Amino acid sequence: MTRFHLSLNVADLSKSVEFYKALFGIEPAKLRSDYAKFEPDDPPLVLSLEPTPRPAGGPLNHLGFRYADEKTLVAAQARLEAAGLRSQREEGVECCYAKQTKFWLHDPDGTLWEFYTLDGDLEHRGMGQAEEVVLGTSRTPTIESVVYEHRMNSPIPESIPLEAGSADEVRLRGTFNLPIGAAERASVLKESLRVLKPGGRLFIHVLTGERPVDSPDLPGPASVVRHVPETQEIVGALETAGLVKLKMLKFGDKPCFVRNNVAMRETQIEAFKP
Repeated sequence: MTRFHLSLNVADLSKSVEFYKALFGIEPAKLRSDYAKFEPDDPPLVLSLEPTPRPAGGPLNHLGFRYADEKTLVAAQARLEAAGLRSQREEGVECCYAKQTKFWLHDPDGTLWEFYTLDGDLEHRGMGQAEEVVLGTSRTPTIESVVYEHRMNSPIPESIPLEAGSADEVRLRGTFNLPIGAAERASVLKESLRVLKPGGRLFIHVLTGERPVDSPDLPGPASVVRHVPETQEIVGALETAGLVKLKMLKFGDKPCFVRNNVAMRETQIEAFKP
């Protein structure tokens, strides 16, 4: 059997070994104090881990597995979630001249892993967004809908000027790219939940990174960004707040920016009040 051999530098060998044990569902074929190797049969791969402290980033974009069908994809995501590896799912994504269903996760060194099914080829590259976003078929409030929207260039209000349980949708566009702490972010989410009707939708548009970055000094319109939170930090805050049915509508296939060796991606998330 021919195997593809991939060697990765890792900052903490023990943490990486635990991650890849969960990822592949097998023990390492070889484990030493300064080296580890995995040899899964599906896919036929030799993965070696070299403990070499280094900054994150570099020329590697991401790694991934393509599954034969969605049933296998869902089973893989369920197994990894059960092992404590939080993932981000996207459905109907138009990306890389193909339509895909996928989920993402990061290894302990911030390397991005993609798991996907190929749903069909396309004639255009796509924007890395879910089909409902690209085609404009996402949940669109009717003219009677009550919508509150906050944008990054406006002060964050202490309270949203709406009655409790009156809003169909709350939109936070760039709100979490302001230099706010975890407590203030939690307060914003709590207030959003207060005004949303049961089943109401929260939409978040934010630039996220593999690690948090303060004062990223970005060019053009992005120059207003004062803080880039970690992607999982935002997802975790939504879950902690009690929101449900979280869905990644967009997680850029390629970084928009790289600063201090941190890749930053445009991220769109929707979630709902129970």
